[in-house]
Amino acid sequence: MRVLTDADVAALAPDPIATVDLVADALRARARGEGDVPPKHTVHAGPRDSFANGMSATWPERGLVGNKWITLFPTNAARGLPTASGVLVLNDGQTGVPTHLISAAEVTARRTAAVTGACLRSLASATGHAAYTGAGAQARSHLQVLEALGRLEVVVYARRGEAREQLADWAAAHVPSVDLHVVATPGEAVRGAGVVITGLSIGIDGAHLDPSDVGAQTLLLPIDYASSVGPDLAATALLASDDLDQFEASRLAGKLGPGYPAATAWDGDLLDGDRPPGRIVCQNLGMALADLVVGAAVARAGDAADAGRVIDLRR
Repeated sequence: MRVLTDADVAALAPDPIATVDLVADALRARARGEGDVPPKHTVHAGPRDSFANGMSATWPERGLVGNKWITLFPTNAARGLPTASGVLVLNDGQTGVPTHLISAAEVTARRTAAVTGACLRSLASATGHAAYTGAGAQARSHLQVLEALGRLEVVVYARRGEAREQLADWAAAHVPSVDLHVVATPGEAVRGAGVVITGLSIGIDGAHLDPSDVGAQTLLLPIDYASSVGPDLAATALLASDDLDQFEASRLAGKLGPGYPAATAWDGDLLDGDRPPGRIVCQNLGMALADLVVGAAVARAGDAADAGRVIDLRR
């Protein structure tokens, strides 16, 4: 079994456009009913509000089998540790033997931004800037995808002044063609935007966007569940998801809060053809099949480069 770290993933991962193409194929396949992708299995452990998700998937048509095990411990921030951490295990499609153990943080960041990018590429209006709320690691991976897709006018909301400065410095060094403006309120970021990506902490209260700040043709791409796009705003839009089964399981379990409407469209069905009119919300809660295709691309590159460390589990 080949073991790959986050640094290995960063060195081996396909470029942003290739990653967008990979997850777009996975989204279309999921909408067609290909693969076996059960809803996330969640267990609660550790301090309050801490949990772990098991995200399993197979894609027999491509010989892919795997599982991502990821934990979210909000109290880790006070310890100087990442709040989210995990691993992705890939198995041989013919024998089931584990072949790769990959640190999940970098894979998750790239997968999440690529799913956003796949929806944006097909469904975003050509007018208006791109807005992003939040200044964490996902802001960085999303800025890289936005630059690759040519969405160069970006307004970011960050609550803390220090976070605003750090993100601006990072962007100047890593995505220099992006015209980045960092603002102090969500309303400033989203007013006039053609696409809004929300990346606040999952489960926080009092952060719902005001529907009056959101344009009538805006594409909304929350990656923070219902922290930013509340039920009132979702009800004004065509509501889609990367995985309708996962979305409905999460909705019925109360993970989106009371009164959240049901999603009616698969992302994968919207990627081709004409864009539906009006607001669109793609509630992408994280689909294991997308993790699987990104992880498999990293694994192939790792094998070709003989990267990481190979261990024999039988000894």
